[in-house]
Amino acid sequence: MAKSKWEDIKDKLILIEGWAREGLTDKQIANNLGIGLTTFYKHKKEHSEVSEALKKGKEIIDFEVENALLKRALGYKYTEVTKELMLKKDARGRPLEDIHGFPVYEMVVTKTVKKEVAPDTTAQIFWLKNRKQQQWRDKQELQHSGNVTINNPYKDLSTEELKKLAASCDEDG
Repeated sequence: MAKSKWEDIKDKLILIEGWAREGLTDKQIANNLGIGLTTFYKHKKEHSEVSEALKKGKEIIDFEVENALLKRALGYKYTEVTKELMLKKDARGRPLEDIHGFPVYEMVVTKTVKKEVAPDTTAQIFWLKNRKQQQWRDKQELQHSGNVTINNPYKDLSTEELKKLAASCDEDG
């Protein structure tokens, strides 16, 4: 008796998880399984194992990306190691040869440099806008009652008093 499509997919849950971890879309995963996207969505809806495999695979890579973003936002230090291919020598400083008489080479650390990557403000902004949306989003929402009041200290002055006040301002410069 032939296997059902679900039986084929059920046997590949670990692959589905791996493909999700690698960043493949649902369409690409369905293609890898040899089924249509609609069929894939049907299995995803009817069998929680598929959704769980996708979720588990995506969580792992999401954590890795989060950690990399945080590291970039805060800056970090690392050691850069430079290696060069050098002729291998014996205790007396003479070049070593293999059994065929050819010189033997080895990779030797020639330089180590401590380096620092400065914090990345773009990564910081991205992190803050997503993690602390209320404080860091570009668009601030304000609630207004709809009433507008104007505080005019000259509202009770007559036209004559306003002219005198304006003239005194002109004299003062």
